[in-house]
Amino acid sequence: MRLESLLKATMVVTPLMFAAGCTTNQPVEQVDEPVVEQVDEPTEVETVDPVVTPQVDPVMELETKLRQSRVVYFDFDQSTIRPEFVDILSAHAAYLSRNTSVTVRLEGHADERGTPEYNIALGERRAKAIADFLISSGVSGSQLEVISYGEERPAALGHNATAWDKNRRVEVKY
Repeated sequence: MRLESLLKATMVVTPLMFAAGCTTNQPVEQVDEPVVEQVDEPTEVETVDPVVTPQVDPVMELETKLRQSRVVYFDFDQSTIRPEFVDILSAHAAYLSRNTSVTVRLEGHADERGTPEYNIALGERRAKAIADFLISSGVSGSQLEVISYGEERPAALGHNATAWDKNRRVEVKY
């Protein structure tokens, strides 16, 4: 029995000795804590130059928007400027008066109804009506060129009222 007890004790003690032999008595290296750098807050508030927004002249802004409209439409067989186009033409006149080196071509057009000769004359009357308006608004006649294409350059193809409405026009070309 003594042998049996010795065997049991060996079985218990051997693993403990094995485990004890694997450990070291050397001290574990200490890992330094990361250094956190303290940043002092500025004592003075930094001033930043405000963004300067350029001042826009409302009159010039309106003129620019109006000048973007470069087509004036006319009623059937008429060369009278319709009231809804007066502000647009006034904006063109103001721009041209201030910029005397700028020239503009006024291209008159007509719809397909009427003879080619009649439509050329009608397109010219329309373009001259615009030129007269601009001149009476202070634009120099030397800045203007009048030309008529009659029915030869339609803006809209078709043989109906919608196409004819778009073709009775003067185009302001800078």
